[in-house]
Amino acid sequence: MNTPAAAPLLLLDGASLWFRAFHAIPEKITAPDGRPVNAVRGFTDMVAALITRHAPGRLVVCLDLDWRPRYRVELVPSYKAHRLDDSADAEPGAEVVPDTLTPQVDMILEVLAAAGIATAGAAGLEADDVIGTLATRERTDPVIVVSGDRDLLQLVRDEPAPPVRVFYAGRGLAKAELYGPAEVAAKYGVPQRNAGPAYADMATLRGDASDGLPGVAGIGEKSAASLISRYGSLDALLAAVRDPESDLARGVRAKIVAAEDYLTAAAPVVRVVCDAEVDLSGPDRLPTAPADPERLQTLATAYNAESPIKRLITALETNAR
Repeated sequence: MNTPAAAPLLLLDGASLWFRAFHAIPEKITAPDGRPVNAVRGFTDMVAALITRHAPGRLVVCLDLDWRPRYRVELVPSYKAHRLDDSADAEPGAEVVPDTLTPQVDMILEVLAAAGIATAGAAGLEADDVIGTLATRERTDPVIVVSGDRDLLQLVRDEPAPPVRVFYAGRGLAKAELYGPAEVAAKYGVPQRNAGPAYADMATLRGDASDGLPGVAGIGEKSAASLISRYGSLDALLAAVRDPESDLARGVRAKIVAAEDYLTAAAPVVRVVCDAEVDLSGPDRLPTAPADPERLQTLATAYNAESPIKRLITALETNAR
């Protein structure tokens, strides 16, 4: 049995992982009634593999209750605007999601509930904010965040204990890499002493086209990292911009002055919320066996997911030893 002090709290970015599962496995894999179940099978296998690899004592699948929070859109209207579903029959504010993935999300949540694996969400916020809150408030166990979203690298820390690491799965789970402050500093050129917050500041300067954040015109990733390394934070950089006596290069100063309103708005958009009111579906302690084995077996048959669910059950049982 894992001791609570050694076994991590595993926080999974649900949508990030089931999108990847959906695109990694052919849609021709269907349930007996013909419904695609590629995401269900792939996501279930991911959870089993993550339990086996990281041996968590606790696990939470974190959910987007609002994929495009109002406050972020009010600050930066382009935030995720390119992902809006503008089709005639789409609900206002709906995200473009493959038609065959949407029903599978409910299937996945059914499997998690039957297995006894907790889910969590926060009204009006994204899974990133749920993860940020749970990671920030954790005081007992080391935390491992699993996501394909680089923005969550801002959460890495050594101090205050317990440490937070990000298992970045942007290239798929098989090629996922574990990041702490040292790895973030080495990869992105930000200072190690405050690598998490520094990454967020660097990302604010650089921008992120995948989220509709343009960044500062003429400032790329390397330039952004160099500026944050030199000044320590975005706030300190902006103070230098406003100080006529600072030795900031004229061209860089002009670029940042031109984008100062954007930076002021974008900073809280990029930073995840760390004090959200999170609602958990149940205890986050990872069960040693399914909470409702009969229901889980029924779902396994209905969703043509016998093998992945068997691997999930085996992972739970093996993790308990």
